[in-house]
Amino acid sequence: MGLLDATKVAAGVLIGATAAIAYAHLISLPAARSEARALERAELDAATTKAIGELTHEADRARVARRLCIERGRVYLNKTGGCLEREAE
Repeated sequence: MGLLDATKVAAGVLIGATAAIAYAHLISLPAARSEARALERAELDAATTKAIGELTHEADRARVARRLCIERGRVYLNKTGGCLEREAE
């Protein structure tokens, strides 16, 4: 193997490693972080819903549900007790 061939192989390895690192930092890691956040959010929502269901007084349930709805940037409907996404302005 000549010096020129060794240089080409080293350059190829360097380019490949750079591409792999760039892929991990730009595509793979942000997607994994996003999935982890979504999973954590779903677990917290489930725990919150369970805690609200364990409240014995209906007024307490409604008060907590209303506060959570508003904290999440949504609109709480007093009449139905529902929580809707806020329309884009």
